[in-house]
Amino acid sequence: MNLFKSILFLIQKEFLLEWRQKYAIGGILLYVFSTVFIIFIASQDIEAPVWNSLFWIVILFVSVNAVVKSFTQENGNRAIYYYTLLNPIAVLLSKVIYNILLLTLLGLLTYLAFVLFISNPVEDIERFFLATFLGATGFSIALTFIAAIASKANNSATLMAILGFPIIIPILLTVIRLSEKSFNNPFPTTIGENVAVLGAIDLILLGLALLLFPFLWKE
Repeated sequence: MNLFKSILFLIQKEFLLEWRQKYAIGGILLYVFSTVFIIFIASQDIEAPVWNSLFWIVILFVSVNAVVKSFTQENGNRAIYYYTLLNPIAVLLSKVIYNILLLTLLGLLTYLAFVLFISNPVEDIERFFLATFLGATGFSIALTFIAAIASKANNSATLMAILGFPIIIPILLTVIRLSEKSFNNPFPTTIGENVAVLGAIDLILLGLALLLFPFLWKE
């Protein structure tokens, strides 16, 4: 089986496992709507910059909760079985792609929850969705690889939080600046510069993950 077919097969496997464990995604959605509803009760009049910051803080914690389980199902005997059959690059890329799709969907659902309970200050919806997709991509790449490292420890969730947030901060700050331009509140840098910075961060993280994951896969 070549690399491309392996990636497609593993992505299909991820969707199948997610469908069988509906309680996991249901818990994440409950977390999203509960958090947004609490924000609505606490403050019903939120300005656009505050709205934007709260949106990405919710996305950040949702991303951690969604990605932390990426490698927990491949521990023990199943990990040894996968190790004998699969290319580690295919394993990593399949999980990254799946998590990008999952986090993008959760980002859109979080946006709908904010619109439903709070307000909709977004004026350029295409630009905002571009920022959401790029942010989901960055979070997915960083958190997927960190989840692989954390899966080797007993307390993976705690280790993932400790390792993840220092790496996530540059992505979070950049995507906040990028998405805020959809509110007609321009920053000194241009949109292209923010997209380039975010894209460069994503590519660097992906390159490091592809380089280091095969060594981690052997452990």
